[in-house]
Amino acid sequence: MRVLCAIDSFKGCLSSAEANAAAREGILAVRPDAEVLTLPVSDGGEGWLEAYRAATGGQVVQTIACDPLLRPIPTTYVISGTTAVIEVAQVIGLTLLTPGERRPLEASSYGVGQLITDALGRGCTRFIIGLGGSATSDAGRGMLRALTDAFGTTAAPWHDLHVTIATDVRNPLCGPEGAAAVFAPQKGATPAVVEALESRARHFARLSARRMGFDRSGHPGAGAAGGLGYAFIQYLGATCCPGADLLLDAFRFDDLLADAALVVTGEGSADRQTLMGKLPERILRRCCSHGARAVLLAGRIDDRPALIQAGFADVLCINPPGLSPQEALRREVAMDNISYTLSSYLRHTLS
Repeated sequence: MRVLCAIDSFKGCLSSAEANAAAREGILAVRPDAEVLTLPVSDGGEGWLEAYRAATGGQVVQTIACDPLLRPIPTTYVISGTTAVIEVAQVIGLTLLTPGERRPLEASSYGVGQLITDALGRGCTRFIIGLGGSATSDAGRGMLRALTDAFGTTAAPWHDLHVTIATDVRNPLCGPEGAAAVFAPQKGATPAVVEALESRARHFARLSARRMGFDRSGHPGAGAAGGLGYAFIQYLGATCCPGADLLLDAFRFDDLLADAALVVTGEGSADRQTLMGKLPERILRRCCSHGARAVLLAGRIDDRPALIQAGFADVLCINPPGLSPQEALRREVAMDNISYTLSSYLRHTLS
């Protein structure tokens, strides 16, 4: 019996690797003879770098770059051949700031440009950028400033790069579904700040279109990471791909499905939005196309009928009734609950 475990991180609680380890323990408690494969996964945000390196290998590069408030911090990215893999959350992530430091009008993506510059200096020409979890809303101007500071604006090596941005965000740069309106409030923006960010992004897009002769601000994914997606698409000609699909392809996930009796996926909170391109939904699509059985685990579940109708064989809440949110978020408790939920489920389905 082969079981694949590909559970996303439970934000603020468990990494993908920890969630998968707990699931593996629960499976082996019931089926000690099972072949359990654990795949650390991410959709491009938190954990992307670790997951992609697990799939492809590569060398971890340690360097110094600026955090969202332009403070130098140690950070990492990965090089495999001439390809650099960067997770923007590692250098400009919201988790790098305290709640009192969340100032989206000031936060800069400069550090991302520094990582690209460092990788160019090491011979990289291809880039895979995991977008997600950023503290910035600067439409990528900070990133572009770092590149021009390093190379100038003409005949620069960053004009001829092959860049893929990994994100499940399809939002444009501006408008009611844009970077400022949808994501800036999560980064500490008041309504007045949202309005200022929107105005700033529109102005930048107009100037860019005038200078370059085309406008990519409405491109799906331009609103990702506070508009950093826009800078990559407009200025570096980046292509946009769901981060989960890039990662699953790197793992050769479809080949692994061939002999799988069960696939276990999950995330911290599952609801209708899970079906809008999130990692468990991307896994479900592949399972359905191969006739594999997929079970979804989550700490909180809404819209269970919709999730079942979409094709999940079952949708399981790991937290028992009455458990406080504070207790549920404890690492040891969450891991025990994943193991117990999955072992109980397998005992029932195998009986």
